[in-house]
Amino acid sequence: CAMDWQVLTRELSLYLENQVRVGLFGSGVGLSLVLGFGVAYACYYLSSIAKKPQLVASNDRFCRFLEEYCPVVTETYYPTIWCWEGRVQTLLRPFITSRPQVQYRNELIKTADGGQISLDWFDNNDSLYHPDTSTRPTVLLLPGLTGTSKESYILHMIHQSKTLGYRCVVFNNRGIAGEDLLTPRTYCAANTEDLEYVIHHIHSLHPSAPFMAAGVSMGGMLLLNYLGKTGRDTPLIAAAIFSAGWNVFESIASLEKPLNWLLFNYYLTTCLQSSISRHRQMLEKLCDIDLVMKARTIREFDKRFTSVMFGYRTVDDYYEDASPCRKLKSVGIPVLCLNSVDDVFSPAHAIPVETAKQNANIALVLTSCGGHIGFLEGIWPRKCTYMDRVFKQFVQAMFEHGNKIFSM
Repeated sequence: CAMDWQVLTRELSLYLENQVRVGLFGSGVGLSLVLGFGVAYACYYLSSIAKKPQLVASNDRFCRFLEEYCPVVTETYYPTIWCWEGRVQTLLRPFITSRPQVQYRNELIKTADGGQISLDWFDNNDSLYHPDTSTRPTVLLLPGLTGTSKESYILHMIHQSKTLGYRCVVFNNRGIAGEDLLTPRTYCAANTEDLEYVIHHIHSLHPSAPFMAAGVSMGGMLLLNYLGKTGRDTPLIAAAIFSAGWNVFESIASLEKPLNWLLFNYYLTTCLQSSISRHRQMLEKLCDIDLVMKARTIREFDKRFTSVMFGYRTVDDYYEDASPCRKLKSVGIPVLCLNSVDDVFSPAHAIPVETAKQNANIALVLTSCGGHIGFLEGIWPRKCTYMDRVFKQFVQAMFEHGNKIFSM
């Protein structure tokens, strides 16, 4: 995916020469202007856009481990040259990336409170590297706020895992993947009870299989909150976090800025409303659904619905409890966290760099571009993204070399 200054400039010049006729604007001046602009843009891109990510980790051994077995986190990230801005990357990824075909096996598991959770399994029974199902490495995947196992970023993670011979399980939050709500309860970033239940359920089915988890956006926040609560008392050997919102107060404030509200906030609010609308008969036992459906921001939705459902006195109390930055010091297993500093869902100033330095188990990878679950790269970014490559290399590193992480 990477290319040096000379290669990129040469390819761009050749492309422009082939595409732009000398007769542009009636003379060769047009061609000269276009070529000059192209070269200037390429120089700007290579000097200001394409950069190596910032690797933040207090443990030198963890850094050396990543440099050897997950080298992508130390390599220059070349965002797609025509859409590197964070908002553009965020908006385009769902439409521009391919959707690998994945055949799931669905499992509905019952919870102690009478509810049910939908798990989508990719068993990878054709695995050549790990034919023994009892020891086949397993990756639990947690989608974002309204995401399910059908999201393109989840499908790409499963595709990467398939090539390595691993098994995947997608944790769909209650009521989000088409299954009925059996109790008046959905989900939130702070409540980890369902996740704890799912992790122990999977581990009980395959106790001899190495077990990791990867969370995206709100799924990453939920996973971090779980890890902060359990410390080392978890069957997971490691975790990967992508585009998590570290401080919910700062994330909400960013999303309430006019342009961000127009592009993201209002749309996500309507998605949340849609997700509870089909369960209206069950949920109206708990709160005023008509009032919830009038919400125009995520904050209003959380105030009228999420904080009420989970018993918080105020929405601020919920946001305080849901912010993973408060629990980072307690994480007891190796965790790699990828964020872009131009992510409007997780502003750069809210990323807990100093807190991460206080925990030897944490490594932050911060790119200058990439947006929220974007990380597009290549001229036409249909397939593998930078995030996909980080995921693949890190899970492979932990499953195959994890025992070396603190002995290097």
